[in-house]
Amino acid sequence: MEPNEITEVLNRPLSQELLARDLTRLAYVAKDGTPRVIPIAFTWNGTTIVMCTTKNAPKLHALRANPAVALTIDTEVHPPKILLIRGHADLDVVDDIPEEYLQMNGTYQMTPEQRVHWEAEVRSLYDGMVRIVVTPTWAKLIDFETTLPSAVEELVRQRAERQNA
Repeated sequence: MEPNEITEVLNRPLSQELLARDLTRLAYVAKDGTPRVIPIAFTWNGTTIVMCTTKNAPKLHALRANPAVALTIDTEVHPPKILLIRGHADLDVVDDIPEEYLQMNGTYQMTPEQRVHWEAEVRSLYDGMVRIVVTPTWAKLIDFETTLPSAVEELVRQRAERQNA
């Protein structure tokens, strides 16, 4: 996919809504060659997706060996709205708590008092974190109204051909 095509998909209003959500599912290949998918908090900065994790997270070894990743951000309603992203993960070790981590956890239902307690707990637990920064290299938005999964699009084309024959 060309960069302008990726930008066009990610700038659509529905994509922007999905990019404002709390969780994505991060898929990567583990060191043993098997696939992994994990839910993880994220933030979108307009160019990259940023996730944060502990410095000792097993996924970091895998991402250093193979930085290719896939992300899914979706809704829990019918029909689902789905944003699929593929990209390259860069790892940035930070000796503090990244501001993105504090921001990405800001939409959870917390009272101001709970938020102060949560942030103090985070700061006392972590001696730093790793920012996982994904630059999209491919993107597809599926809304089941104007866009469909490619296999379903193919079935729609085949049905139309049968009906026109």
